[in-house]
Amino acid sequence: MRMEAWAHAAKEWAGASRRHSRTSVETSEPVCAFVYDLQGLRKHVSDTVGRLPAYCRMYYAMKANSDARLLTIIRPGVHGFEAASIGEVRKAREVDPDVPVIFGGPGKTDGELQQALLFGVERIHVESLHELRRLCYFADTLGLDVTILLRVNLPIELPQATLQMGGRATQFGMQESELHEAAAILAGQNRVRMAGFHLHNISNQLDAKAHLQLMERYITWSRQQREQFGLSKVIVNAGGGIGVNYKQLDRQFDWYRFTEGLKRIGREHAEGVQLDFECGRYLTAFCGVYVTEVLDIKRNYNKAFAILRGGTQHFRLPVSWKHNHPFEVVPVESWPFPFPRPGIEHKKVTLVGQLCTPKDVFATDEPVRRLQCGDLVLFVLAGAYGWTISHHDFLSHPHPDMVYY
Repeated sequence: MRMEAWAHAAKEWAGASRRHSRTSVETSEPVCAFVYDLQGLRKHVSDTVGRLPAYCRMYYAMKANSDARLLTIIRPGVHGFEAASIGEVRKAREVDPDVPVIFGGPGKTDGELQQALLFGVERIHVESLHELRRLCYFADTLGLDVTILLRVNLPIELPQATLQMGGRATQFGMQESELHEAAAILAGQNRVRMAGFHLHNISNQLDAKAHLQLMERYITWSRQQREQFGLSKVIVNAGGGIGVNYKQLDRQFDWYRFTEGLKRIGREHAEGVQLDFECGRYLTAFCGVYVTEVLDIKRNYNKAFAILRGGTQHFRLPVSWKHNHPFEVVPVESWPFPFPRPGIEHKKVTLVGQLCTPKDVFATDEPVRRLQCGDLVLFVLAGAYGWTISHHDFLSHPHPDMVYY
């Protein structure tokens, strides 16, 4: 949705849904909501997945946003869902009892492994030798078959990106040197079938060329391991990794260039390979905004602060990633009070929430043409890792509304 359309939708919704008339100050409830563009989400998912070559599949990483309405929209456009907890597996099956689910994450409990087997998940991504042994034990005990990928932390130099889960010491995956022992464990198993590797070493990559080079390395390395595990075909799960540019909105990841490169890789290197992606942020970030009302504007030590309804207990992404989140101001002309309206013009302002912590910050020292109490602020690209990752009940403020267009 274009910014003009978001602004119009936000003003329309705010005007219709305010739980006060602004004539009774005592009952006022300022605007605060996540607003989702369902039609835009459906089109973006369809266009994104539709460009993948035939040897590639797309799963949606539910951790980005597990809102049931969004999952329902996403489901027809993807092969399945990626879950990082049994709670997410349950949410996936509530949307579609038959949806293929792959189950990953570094800290699976015994209960989760058993429940994943009972749920009949499509695959489990195994993070360690101990997890592999436990899964083999539970599969034998329950008499249930399961397909797995081994998550490996490859010792390779990685391109620059915001998050790095591999190529160095992290809690993710097993070492390449442990694969021989993993093969020995699997050799004596009838219930657990090894199908390939999970090689998600990097996240929020914005450079399509660099990411293509990484895909080639993943595929080349995985094909070299087939003989050790007796695989005629190998599944390579490259994780998500596709980034969203919060600093330069007009310079997003070049998905067209990336998928064209995947076609070339398929022709040259991908015989006997199935390449899976589990994107979350890239599929949902663009479909949502966090819209909130300016409660107060003041100066402190010669800096301007705009205090907004809500805070990082609703939308934790900016403070988590330590960035200034992109926003737009939607002016609201009405002012119900008989005294002057606080505001600033052509100044820099720091946008903060209501929490009693100096870390409750959305953006620092950002220039605004004009901002007044009662205006709305739209934080764009808020469809992923917003409400889902936030500490909802800190200070017990009301939760935001969820609005679906």
